Amino acid sequence: MTINEIQDEIIDEFSGFDDWMDKYQLLIDLGNEQEPLDEKYKTESNLIDGCQSRVWLQCDYVDGKLNFTAESDALIVKGIVALLIRVLSGHTPKEIMDADLYFIDRIGLKDHLSPTRSNGLLAMMKQMKMYAVGYSLKN
Repeated sequence: MTINEIQDEIIDEFSGFDDWMDKYQLLIDLGNEQEPLDEKYKTESNLIDGCQSRVWLQCDYVDGKLNFTAESDALIVKGIVALLIRVLSGHTPKEIMDADLYFIDRIGLKDHLSPTRSNGLLAMMKQMKMYAVGYSLKN
């Protein structure tokens, strides 16, 4: 699946809910479904700067594609990072660098996050794109 196809799938899933409490619950459920991050990756260097809660992001380069794993100590943030992983993980650095993450606006996420969570979301997206840039330069 392409990055845009995955984003469209997420938009469809969220469009089934009118109430933002239901959308928050969906985010929490998505976060809870995510595999826990291996303890060895919960390091200072994997912590994302700019997040109010603690978010660890691990990136592995496998067969020309980036695979992301992450964990957060905050339920909604865990769901947000689960969405980002779903969209970007398993794609090439170029695909990730070129990606327009329009699903965030389309599901209304940006409008329903506190300023600190919005900053955290931007920090997570920026870090994922930075990994893509870094790996694209190595190869």
